[in-house]
Amino acid sequence: MRHLPSRQSATPRGTRLLTRGEVAELLDLDACIDAVESAFRAHAEGLTMPPGILSAAAAGGAFHVKTAGLDLGRPYFAAKVNGNYYDNAARGLPRVQGVIVLCDAENGYPIAVLDSIEITLRRTAAASAVAARHLALEDAAVATICGCGVQGRMHLAMLCRVRRLGRAFAYDLVPGVAEGFAEETSRELNLEVLPTEDLTKACRESQIVVTCTPSRQPLLGPGDVSPGAFLAAVGADSEEKQELAPELLQQAGLVVDHLEQCATIGELHHALERGLLERSDVLAELHQVVGGQHPGRTSREQVLIFDSTGVALEDVAAAARVFELAEAKGVGTLMELLN
Repeated sequence: MRHLPSRQSATPRGTRLLTRGEVAELLDLDACIDAVESAFRAHAEGLTMPPGILSAAAAGGAFHVKTAGLDLGRPYFAAKVNGNYYDNAARGLPRVQGVIVLCDAENGYPIAVLDSIEITLRRTAAASAVAARHLALEDAAVATICGCGVQGRMHLAMLCRVRRLGRAFAYDLVPGVAEGFAEETSRELNLEVLPTEDLTKACRESQIVVTCTPSRQPLLGPGDVSPGAFLAAVGADSEEKQELAPELLQQAGLVVDHLEQCATIGELHHALERGLLERSDVLAELHQVVGGQHPGRTSREQVLIFDSTGVALEDVAAAARVFELAEAKGVGTLMELLN
């Protein structure tokens, strides 16, 4: 983080514990988009600590720790610890769950502990919405959501806030899921959402495509998307996961949320392994586009892909927004950790 004038830190008033329900109540979708966009802009201006990530395999799942710092007039640091267990549905538990520890970066005091589920869900979709705001065609009106879980639902809601969608297609490998998704989101968003079993046909009719699945093999390849399309590839957050064929990345313009992270665990990772791309082939990191250091789209026909592995800048921005609202409204439970 760029050196800033020293400020007098507020006297710690305890650590605020915030549940998933409280986080959801405080963090509306527009506020989350604004927070995430502001974080990427701050990163472009040098007002952040470099994001970090640590992963550890476990029996039946994995853990990851993501960290970042961000100056929002008050300097914040956050560390998110998430467990990812794909079979948790059978246990009646969320597949991804964990906590975010938010600290005052002036003195290190842990000012809040927040449930991470809702923040992870919302900030991931918000990052795609920010990317779509800067990279999708301005008149994009049709979207395809590949993967009709909670992340797909949140993505469609967020996209409706940055583009005036008239129709969306819903695709899922599990029979019946796309139908339920389409019925519910059509009603919730006042949008025509159609289930489809033909992913390629839907994508060719769409200007925006989101893939948010746990797939370990490509779902889309060259020729499966239309000229000018914007794709947000969200599912790949480990070396084994993959949603796009490397040849598709090779033919498109690629924007990443964090170059080294995407080179290690994102869609870029697979293209590098195949020797189809070099790191230098990446057009930009998202913060460079948001901060005006890269133009992003350069033609109407250009296909652009956003490789989203999820960076902790998004977590600290969303957590800080929730904390500030919680402080103002007196939401949450105060704990005295130093006693």
